[in-house]
Amino acid sequence: MDIKEKVEEVVSKLKADPKLLASFKDDPIKTIESLVGVDLPDDAMEKVVAGVKTAIAGEGASGIAGIANKIKDLF
Repeated sequence: MDIKEKVEEVVSKLKADPKLLASFKDDPIKTIESLVGVDLPDDAMEKVVAGVKTAIAGEGASGIAGIANKIKDLF
């Protein structure tokens, strides 16, 4: 599983769907698990959530690539 690709996919879906983005803000771990289809320990998912939040906040591809490198072994 390509982490960068998954984070980009999640970010794209969140930006395209205001309801999904609201769900992410309320419960980011559950939202990402449902989008990715992978159940990881919460501490691992928190790293993914951080990557998605960074990308949404505007760091774009460079932020996604950095997070992907840090968590690539989780998947």
